[in-house]
Amino acid sequence: MKTKNLLQLTIGLFSVIFISSCLDGIDEEVQTPTRAQEIQLLNTYLDSLAAQGNDIDTTDLGVYYVEIEEGEGDLAQSGDTLTVGYAGYFIEGQMFDSSNYNSEDGTMEFVLENPPFITGWDSGMKVMNEGSTYQFVVPSEHAYGSTGQGMIPPYSTLIFVVKMFEIKSAQ
Repeated sequence: MKTKNLLQLTIGLFSVIFISSCLDGIDEEVQTPTRAQEIQLLNTYLDSLAAQGNDIDTTDLGVYYVEIEEGEGDLAQSGDTLTVGYAGYFIEGQMFDSSNYNSEDGTMEFVLENPPFITGWDSGMKVMNEGSTYQFVVPSEHAYGSTGQGMIPPYSTLIFVVKMFEIKSAQ
């Protein structure tokens, strides 16, 4: 009986080590997408949003957005202090950042465009008012472009879901 359990344990450990080594190899084979691949993924994603009945609009800069929840009041403007909650995703669905990771209350406060974030983020904030929730689809040319940054690979379209809690006017 003990020999059978030892054999099962040995086989189990071998399986875990083997599968782990295979996964390490997969990570090394992941390639940076090309601009053409990004555009294909972006178009597929936008088509899926439209097929789900979402009304997709764009900012003046070219950031796509879907209004999830309507807010009230004036739109955010450059220099305003904004308090938001957000989650950032790669277009494939993996979360890469969230205000819940970065603060106890799950919010982030910042002055719009001072200093500027990625241009796509700043552009998106300007269509929001207090109480609104939006999904932004930010093509790489309005994010980290052909170079990427940190864990963001080059040619990565980014998805942000943002809730605007408060706008303190700069005036």
